[in-house]
Amino acid sequence: MQAPETREIDFALMKDAVREAGALAMRFFLTDHKQWSKAHDDTPVTEADIAVNELLHRRLGTARPSYGWLSEETEDDSSRLTQTHVWVVDPIDGTRAFAKGKPHFVISVALVEEGRPVLGVLFNPAMNEFFEASEGGGAFLNGSPIHVSHTAAIEGCKMAAFAPMFKHPAWPEPWPEMEIIERNSVAYRIALVACGAADAALALNGKSDWDLAAADIIVREAGGRITTHDGSALLYNRHSTRHPSLLAAGPALYEAIFAKVGTIRLQASR
Repeated sequence: MQAPETREIDFALMKDAVREAGALAMRFFLTDHKQWSKAHDDTPVTEADIAVNELLHRRLGTARPSYGWLSEETEDDSSRLTQTHVWVVDPIDGTRAFAKGKPHFVISVALVEEGRPVLGVLFNPAMNEFFEASEGGGAFLNGSPIHVSHTAAIEGCKMAAFAPMFKHPAWPEPWPEMEIIERNSVAYRIALVACGAADAALALNGKSDWDLAAADIIVREAGGRITTHDGSALLYNRHSTRHPSLLAAGPALYEAIFAKVGTIRLQASR
């Protein structure tokens, strides 16, 4: 476990690096920047993703060369598995939105210690929203404390999710009417739960460490719960960086949604 002063220094380092990365991302946003798709699927990448990744790797990696590194835009290095502390990074979570000029993306950085995030930052520079949390220190948006909502009922709640999921014919019972908030960035959806702008976030498809780690500690420090859909704890920096699903909400609403989705069996995440 880190000494408190070391964690404080790491937190300051992380926040400074993420703010610098946000300024860099905004130099590409709403411009005619280069875009392409990854070779193994149709996931989009922009030159902003790469530039932000390089900046964060340089700033964080140089300052803490003994820490591991896991990023969506860096080839995975299994040496991270031997490290107690690992930076987990998504240089731009919500690249599709970024590429389309929509301000629904975040720069996501977490420091994971023994499989759990102890520091987390999410920055949406287009909306000037800076979310941060440290283990035991609470969660903040632009310096002000945040807390999940106290909503307990699914009906009428604000759900950050992919709307067509709730209309799938496989549901044994229809979902109650909800206000669906669609955001391309998974981390941003969870951040909205943390600050009460959304009541819950649900996804029944696979997510990666870099989608969830920073958002995980922010929503938990804001009083919320976050797990896979079946209640399993989210653990990071494992051989597989994939998680089958996610459910995040305030405690009462979490239980209501879990009662509806907790027994669903999903295909293995890839």
